Amino acid sequence: MSSLPIAFSAPLALIALALLPALWLILRVTPPRPRRIDFPPLKIMRDLVAKREMPAHTPWWLLALRMAVAALAILAVAGPVWNPVRDAAALRGPLLLVIDNGFGAATDWTERLAIAENRVAAAARDGRAVALVGLAEAPAEIALSEPRAAVERLRAFSLQPHAPDRGAHLQRLEAFWRAQPQAETVWIADGLGLGGDDDFLARMRQEASAGRLSIHTSPADQLALTAPENLAGALTVKVLRPSVNAAASGQVRALDLKGLPLGDAPFVFGTTELQTTARLTLPIEVRNAVSRLEIVGERSAGAVALLDDRAKRRRVGIVSGTTADTAQPLLSPTYYVSRALSPFAEIREPRAGSTDPIGELLAQNLSVLVLADIGALDRDTADKVNAFIERGGVLLRFAGARLAAASDELTPVRLRRGGRTLGGGLSWETPRKLAPFNRESPFFGTQVSDEIRVSRQILAEPEPDLARKTWAALEDGTPVVTGERRGDGMLAMMHVTADTTWSNLPLSGLFVEMLRKIVALSGTDAAEAQAGDVRIETLSPTRVLDGLGAFRSPPVTAQPVPRSFTGRAILAHPPGIYGPSDGTMAVNTLAPADNLAALDLASLGAPLLPVDQPVAKDMRPLLLVLALVLLVADTLATLWLGGRLNIARRRAAPVALLFALGFGLLAAPEGLRAQSTATPVPAAPADQRPPIPRELFAAGAVTRLAYVVTGDKSVDEMSKAGLAGLNIVLGARTALEPGEAVGVDVARDELAFFPILYWPVVAGRPIPSAETLRKLEAYMKGGGLVIFDTRDAMSARPGGGATPEGDQLRRMLQTLDIPELEPIPRDHVLTKTFYILDGFVGRYDTGTTWVEILPPAGEDGRRPARAGDSVSPIVITSNDLAAAWAVGRRGEALVPMSGSDPRQREMALRAGVNLVMYALTGNYKADQVHVPALLERLGQ
Repeated sequence: MSSLPIAFSAPLALIALALLPALWLILRVTPPRPRRIDFPPLKIMRDLVAKREMPAHTPWWLLALRMAVAALAILAVAGPVWNPVRDAAALRGPLLLVIDNGFGAATDWTERLAIAENRVAAAARDGRAVALVGLAEAPAEIALSEPRAAVERLRAFSLQPHAPDRGAHLQRLEAFWRAQPQAETVWIADGLGLGGDDDFLARMRQEASAGRLSIHTSPADQLALTAPENLAGALTVKVLRPSVNAAASGQVRALDLKGLPLGDAPFVFGTTELQTTARLTLPIEVRNAVSRLEIVGERSAGAVALLDDRAKRRRVGIVSGTTADTAQPLLSPTYYVSRALSPFAEIREPRAGSTDPIGELLAQNLSVLVLADIGALDRDTADKVNAFIERGGVLLRFAGARLAAASDELTPVRLRRGGRTLGGGLSWETPRKLAPFNRESPFFGTQVSDEIRVSRQILAEPEPDLARKTWAALEDGTPVVTGERRGDGMLAMMHVTADTTWSNLPLSGLFVEMLRKIVALSGTDAAEAQAGDVRIETLSPTRVLDGLGAFRSPPVTAQPVPRSFTGRAILAHPPGIYGPSDGTMAVNTLAPADNLAALDLASLGAPLLPVDQPVAKDMRPLLLVLALVLLVADTLATLWLGGRLNIARRRAAPVALLFALGFGLLAAPEGLRAQSTATPVPAAPADQRPPIPRELFAAGAVTRLAYVVTGDKSVDEMSKAGLAGLNIVLGARTALEPGEAVGVDVARDELAFFPILYWPVVAGRPIPSAETLRKLEAYMKGGGLVIFDTRDAMSARPGGGATPEGDQLRRMLQTLDIPELEPIPRDHVLTKTFYILDGFVGRYDTGTTWVEILPPAGEDGRRPARAGDSVSPIVITSNDLAAAWAVGRRGEALVPMSGSDPRQREMALRAGVNLVMYALTGNYKADQVHVPALLERLGQ
């Protein structure tokens, strides 16, 4: 059976059709002819008037025409809807609905549920029982139920954030098919496969060959994310697509824990590529704040990649006690450590010739401090290191000749002097191998290579808790790596050197994994877990994703995961964030090695039906158009019968125009009628645009520095005083005679007249509009230099979260097309444009200055040419430059410096001069012609 294809939204209006016979009689009524009396004086004019013959009754065909107009109007008021006719089911057995309710069905989940409900409704009309199977649910016995109960269960179906496990349901499907051999199977498939579906597809092929299977599916065009990595230069993530028919480009957006966007990155697929990579080039502090990556415009758990504490790049400082020849880097104790850590950490080393290298590095907000063969430390330095560990830092020490001859308290265990030699002409012992890691070790689960040999080590003095502090040991049980918790931080020690003089461990991949795990202990509660008596082996979910990729509370089916979990999400372990807030672990929908593939459903031989339903058609526009056409015909017939057709011909053009307009409004598609009728105003030609005001030409006649007016009076006054002080120094020391500094409104003022724009970042101010940011982007791409100063170097904590000013800057730059940034290198042209500098300080001297990363040098040692004369369009600092430059009316300094260097203000002014010269001359001082003068200046 099939239902009627036509329905009415207001069926009571059809009662008016019963009045049509009465309307027929009313239209047939003709009033009596009036009595005619001739007026004699006008009789002579009788023959001048044309005779007209009026019919005694209305013609039947005109009555029928008017009746048709009335019938069409009544039918239109009743709201007729034409529903597509659905064929009756060919099978009489029960209906088995198999639904893919994993993340791949997120794009059209509503349509899939509608198709399933229609199938159940058709089964109800035929009196058939229904069984439902969700392939992303836990396998259970398949039972038949009444269609009404099946609809209730179907409406309770939820979209799951993981992939369906089709193979897990195959055994119960087999049992159902054996019990119900005449059952009709309808598979609503998402068309995606992650592997392991061969047996399921083979069994479905058998059902299709028996004529008992039909498949509803849609094109496999879902996109997914997997394998996010925080690399040295950028945050990368793999973008997957199941077929070449899916979208070829898009954007990946990075968000923090609060859901605020931090940046976007485009991705583009090749013609035949099924995976590509999106790169987000952001500063390391911003990248470390990213907790979620998602594809813009995709609502699916598969289009989301979550990041945890393991993805954060820690800042690692490395100090060596020996002097290495840079021409022979393999002999340096820090070479192997820096090479092993560089893929997942930011490496910092002290300046050459620094009198306090450890203090210099600790002032840079380190997460991990590595001391390679450092002997006894002075009291002041030891106190700094102790304070660093107490605040949550990780200290990693490597043994060596200096440490073997000294002793201090910055070791997890007491050491024996001299060390132990294994092998050699004066030893009876041979080099030893490493023993497997025990369960209490942070390295547990890492495979130990049999090729690693230790020929020398520093021994630990026996103590009651030595076994608890031992993270790695030799075959004879002597410790190779020890560690303990101190305060909020960790203290770890390698009892061998960082180079290959005592062991070949630095040459192995195990060395990289060990350092990675030690660095990962910083900033999390893993330090307490690994160093304490109780080891946390499982982590409970705190927030998980739903099928559309939004966060929700964990369901009752969610279970804790082991700390070593690396697989893809399943029903028991949904994708989300697991563990405490200071030691999280992310479980994603897809594993790093997964690939999306489109299932070859056409090869099964079953009918492939679309997921979207045939759309019901509203018949009211058609009926109204027909009524309008008949009404126009009635009008023309009336004019013809009345002898006024000649007059109507003169008015035919307006009538035809009105008819065409009404027909177009009624017959046009709904989407077109809903569009706005406003048309964009084209830009005025170049010769018709308003002229540039004369005052702007006057502003560009003199080189001026500019600062952004933030609306904070104290900050704006400090910026003005700072640039005024810098102008005095520029006029006295250089050939530049700058004009008075100008405060600008980025949204309204023209920026092209200013080579430098100083922008102090104020927390809590409104974010500039999109048009303003695009204007700023054009200014930077046109050669301008913007100096963003967050002025928060003193408030930033090592390993802590971002400051309010840092958050403000991150939100402001998230949509700007800025280049990849790096801490200013020592050989950057900014360090020698006018003065030769080691760093860029302001009121504070602990902040990091960021500039555009330089391209790698070619084989000839020269860097390739770039647009903008190699000038970085953006400089980011937190040292409060304007406060260091600021002077009063009498030339006195307004703000004291925070550092202990008496020449800090002078160095800050020199940094300002270098910035201005850099913006005006570009890479001029990078030319080889200046090398002799620079070498002479350096005394070389």
